[in-house]
Amino acid sequence: ARDGGAPRARGNRAVSRADAGRYICRATNKHGSAVRGVVVTVEYEPSIGETGCPAQRLWVEGTPVELACAASGNPPPRVACAKLGDGRDPLPASPNVTRAHAGTYQCRATNTHGSALRNVTVAVEYSPAAVSLRVLPSANVSRGASFSVECRAEGLPAPTYGWALPPAPNLRFAADNRSVAVAGAAAANRGLYTCTATNRHGRRAGSVMVRVDESRLALLASLGSLGAVTAVGLAAAGGYYLKSTACKKGEYNVRDAEGSSEAACLHRQRHDRGEVYGIQLTQP
Repeated sequence: ARDGGAPRARGNRAVSRADAGRYICRATNKHGSAVRGVVVTVEYEPSIGETGCPAQRLWVEGTPVELACAASGNPPPRVACAKLGDGRDPLPASPNVTRAHAGTYQCRATNTHGSALRNVTVAVEYSPAAVSLRVLPSANVSRGASFSVECRAEGLPAPTYGWALPPAPNLRFAADNRSVAVAGAAAANRGLYTCTATNRHGRRAGSVMVRVDESRLALLASLGSLGAVTAVGLAAAGGYYLKSTACKKGEYNVRDAEGSSEAACLHRQRHDRGEVYGIQLTQP
């Protein structure tokens, strides 16, 4: 009988793991009895379950590498895990978790009675990295033009974004806060644009300088002013010319211009009505 249990009848049947334990064997006849204790062990092939070896693992970059998988079996099985695609190599050679550890691993439990396999998927979380900013269409913006600044960063969990930038009323942020758009750039929009990516493992920032170029506007303004001044000057010169040459005809004007320091050349042509002189003047 099993220790503490009811006696069992003799006979043959298939052994199960429940048969393991301590048994008391008692022999009896009319002259007395003899007792002996027997310990029975049951050996069986390995098995790997969810409790001892979860199929999904979450590691954090920089923490010690550990991929433990518990398996049942008798004799106790040996368990080895290797990343799929790496042949028989063990975990990537690093004492601490890196992003290269992410992937699917196959764990094998083995004893003298067989083996069992189980796949484990490992995800690696890490703080934001590789923050980059891009200004579209360019970081050199003409006044009055529109532009946008986009921020990108790696990280797991996916990072959230925050901004530090020149204060201006013409800013519009995207729904996910990854970009900011500026319509009608002005002097208030020039300066340093800084994006900070944050998740539960840390934060990282990146910056870009935006320049608002007003030289084109200044050039147009100066050209407009110059045009106005030129127009006024030409009007004054025209008035002076009309005043000084009124009622004077014939060769007088040609000879007057020919003697001027501004005269470059004279062109003489013959027409039915006589000779016509053309005068080309240079700037003083």
